[in-house]
Amino acid sequence: MDEALIDNWNSVVGPDDKVYHLGDVAIPRRGLKCLEKLNGNKVLIRGNHDIFKLSDYTKYFRDIRGCHYLDSYILTHIPVHPCNLTRYTGNIHGHLHFRRVQDEQGDIDPRYFCVCVEHTDYRPIEWEEVRAKLKSSV
Repeated sequence: MDEALIDNWNSVVGPDDKVYHLGDVAIPRRGLKCLEKLNGNKVLIRGNHDIFKLSDYTKYFRDIRGCHYLDSYILTHIPVHPCNLTRYTGNIHGHLHFRRVQDEQGDIDPRYFCVCVEHTDYRPIEWEEVRAKLKSSV
């Protein structure tokens, strides 16, 4: 599976492309070695399973953050609470795998976009595609 994910990543990410990885990059520690095979200028938004020393990640990422603001959106690993979304157009996040954030009626909340590999054909997706999907769902 690791090799398939690496191939998928490198099929859409060039050596100089900027990539925001929204966390949980490697469990167990030996999985970190796979990161050296991934193309791109990578920024890690740390996830709840990114538990190793910061120096273990700095070998593979240009920067490491808790969240990132991009074009009025907030990028996080765990979705932000709905009451905190008033300051942002939407929340691009990981963490949920196959699940999605739901509103009070149980419908998918259009302010959230899950970029877990289960929702992105097991490869990174372009920022413009994420923005277009968020705008079309509102």
